[in-house]
Amino acid sequence: MAAKRILIVEDNTSLAAGLRYNLELEGFAVSLAEDGRAAVQLVGELRPDLVVLDLMLPGLDGFEVLERVRASGHRMPVLILSARGEEADKVRGFRLDADQYVTKPFGLLELLERIKALLRRADAVGGTPAGAGNRAHAPIAFGRVRVDPASRVVTRDGVPVPLTPKAYDLMLALVRRDGAVATRVELLSEVWGMAADVMTRTVDSHMAELRRKLEDDPGEPRHFLTVWKAGYRFTP
Repeated sequence: MAAKRILIVEDNTSLAAGLRYNLELEGFAVSLAEDGRAAVQLVGELRPDLVVLDLMLPGLDGFEVLERVRASGHRMPVLILSARGEEADKVRGFRLDADQYVTKPFGLLELLERIKALLRRADAVGGTPAGAGNRAHAPIAFGRVRVDPASRVVTRDGVPVPLTPKAYDLMLALVRRDGAVATRVELLSEVWGMAADVMTRTVDSHMAELRRKLEDDPGEPRHFLTVWKAGYRFTP
């Protein structure tokens, strides 16, 4: 099996070299980018399995890199690794569809485990859950919306609807519960891997995206419903 490819975007060369050394010891194939523009280019060329992204970069900052990467359709996990630890920075990162946010200074063993967990979850999302048979890839239809899980394409009245990767995963997590209520904590665990620094309002933000793009009236949703003091549920 080919080694998983990781792109480290970090302008601190000694830190980048140290991360590369330790990740290669774990069996990963590692590439480096020292500025934002090089990072965007390398994501397109290398198609890495995961990106470790600093925020304070020359050229384009990390937020701009993440926005361009997601706008280009790349869905690989992105772990932000930054000295910027303000809540506003974390919220902005998650709204741009980061998967994890780790602040510097950080514990190396914890970082390695987070990276491995993100890669395991990406593999699980890309495959068919055990015992699910063909159901995991069966088309889904509700209202004016059709979802093709095999290609991750969502259309509304036949027109493609661009969803961020996390909003798409959140949608599937709810749809596949067949009407059962999911708490915010359950959704954080399933979609985000229950990162300690992912706030529950991140779920609300992505739910707002689903309603805005898939409901006839986002203010009076028919499919993605809030269950007071419990969480969310889906109804077709």
